[in-house]
Amino acid sequence: MALTREEREEFLAEPHVAALAVEAGEGRAPLTVPIWYQYAPGDDLWILTGLDSRKHRLISAAGRFSLLVDRVEPTLRYVSVEGPVVDTTPFTVEQLREIAARYVPAEKLDSYVDWALKNHGEQVIIRMRPERWVTADLGSL
Repeated sequence: MALTREEREEFLAEPHVAALAVEAGEGRAPLTVPIWYQYAPGDDLWILTGLDSRKHRLISAAGRFSLLVDRVEPTLRYVSVEGPVVDTTPFTVEQLREIAARYVPAEKLDSYVDWALKNHGEQVIIRMRPERWVTADLGSL
């Protein structure tokens, strides 16, 4: 059964690890990789990635990407969202902290942020406006 707008936006706002997919060029399957993301209902969605990464180059070329998030408990539920890139900007330490706080335990957040700043190189924020949604909740199977 499809989710309502409110249900799909609330589900997407939860801290799931997403599968990002973006066109990878003629003769190639789409690039599909796990990624952290940030989303608040009704807003644009954003990801943080390396300025020199393959993801960034492919997203820049395609001008759009999609994310899929899912869970298997307490019900089998998923949300897939696709849309155009609306902005790409250099990241801030505050944004790194915000996105990491969704996924890293509070007691490890400072050390993770320090590690990421030393090891990830220059990063960018890519904002996507959700345009197309595919959703389902299959209940408890």
